[in-house]
Amino acid sequence: MLSIGKLSEAAGVKVPTIRYYEQIGLLPEAGRSTGNQRLYGPAARDRLAFIRHARDLGFPLDAIRDLLGLSDRPDQPCAAVDSIAKAQLLAVEGRIARLMALKSELERMITQCAGGSVADCRVIECLGSHAHCTTDHGRDLAEVSE
Repeated sequence: MLSIGKLSEAAGVKVPTIRYYEQIGLLPEAGRSTGNQRLYGPAARDRLAFIRHARDLGFPLDAIRDLLGLSDRPDQPCAAVDSIAKAQLLAVEGRIARLMALKSELERMITQCAGGSVADCRVIECLGSHAHCTTDHGRDLAEVSE
């Protein structure tokens, strides 16, 4: 049995994250020692590793919840799992397309800058008004960088 600290080390996940995952039901509530310390077995460690890997791949928590539910029923067809993974791939491809548009716009702004004074700076001018941009690089790109 692992304490929450040992589980944290084993899975590479911070203790507050483990508590949060318990709170939202991604991890089952831990058993307790006689001293009321949380204790976790190998199944909790494996489930936490699954969650962490899914998060590393960008899956949202709701999708992870669905995937965990499906993995708890291994006799079911994997079509639902495939559907969730395909939806995540489409989301990643969308973010990549928005990032490429952002990259293109930044490159264009920098290329058009004559290197003179700030008063004549094309970068400052473009940042001052989205109308100077040639692409709709999207306002939701701030989400990608946060």
